Amino acid sequence: MLNYALRRILYLVPVLFGVSLISFSLLRFIPGDPAIVLAGVGATQADLEGIRAEYGLNAPLPVQYINYVSRAVRGDLGISIRTRDPVARTLATRLQLTFQLTLLSMLLSVSLGVLAGVIAATHHNTWVDTSLMVTALAGISIPGFWLALLLLVVFAGGLRWLPAGGSGTPLHLVLPAIVLGTSGAAVIARMTRSSMLEVLRQDYLRTLRANGVSERVVIYKHALRNALNPVITVVGLQFGFLIGGAVIVEAVFAMPGVGTLLINAIFNRDYPVVQGGMLVIAVVFVVVNLLTDLVYGLVNPRIRY
Repeated sequence: MLNYALRRILYLVPVLFGVSLISFSLLRFIPGDPAIVLAGVGATQADLEGIRAEYGLNAPLPVQYINYVSRAVRGDLGISIRTRDPVARTLATRLQLTFQLTLLSMLLSVSLGVLAGVIAATHHNTWVDTSLMVTALAGISIPGFWLALLLLVVFAGGLRWLPAGGSGTPLHLVLPAIVLGTSGAAVIARMTRSSMLEVLRQDYLRTLRANGVSERVVIYKHALRNALNPVITVVGLQFGFLIGGAVIVEAVFAMPGVGTLLINAIFNRDYPVVQGGMLVIAVVFVVVNLLTDLVYGLVNPRIRY
């Protein structure tokens, strides 16, 4: 397993190189000059040239990219053009809230999705199965921003049970976590149901029942464990989707997370913040995928690396 993990970590190098190159290139194609955004439309040409020279924006693009990569490999993600704060420190502060939101959403997605999928599979072709799968289909189909606005109107505006936005307390995470976790729970529920239905047809489960093993043990100890591998794959992918979805959710709920930071950085043409944020998110994706693969071996001992 250690050799496998080391090989996967080596894959991080070309992934980060590709992400850095793509993010660097796309940002340069976006219309707008960071110097004008920072100095204002009334700035003189001398002011603009001074800002470009300060941040190295007057150098040829290949030179800018080489300078950016050489600093990034040393852990220096640069200085924000807008705030003049170190990008690494800014991202570390903002990622705390985003990770809290993502982990809470993932916990909600996995717990509700797996439970709903198991119940639907064990009540196959009944009204329980139909109701749960219709609900899951609705959860996948509802746009996240519309659900966010609906929850704000009901629970923040009407009932006043929860705050409408911001951060600072666990209650501020409830509505955003529900919005992010809904679609993930729906996808996991459908995958769990499909995988469980396939496992429940296996002969070894009939043997367990014939030997007097209780139905609860058969379902939750033996069948569910063997049905989890495809579900784990979906869970790993959902983590990446949740971080991407957090961009919209954080904007709707005015949460100072990394999603809001990146949106503002794109509008302000703050190249170092966007590039650093993309790199950090890419590292998180690779690490999550690695952990997902390693969990396979823990859930199913037949898998060898």
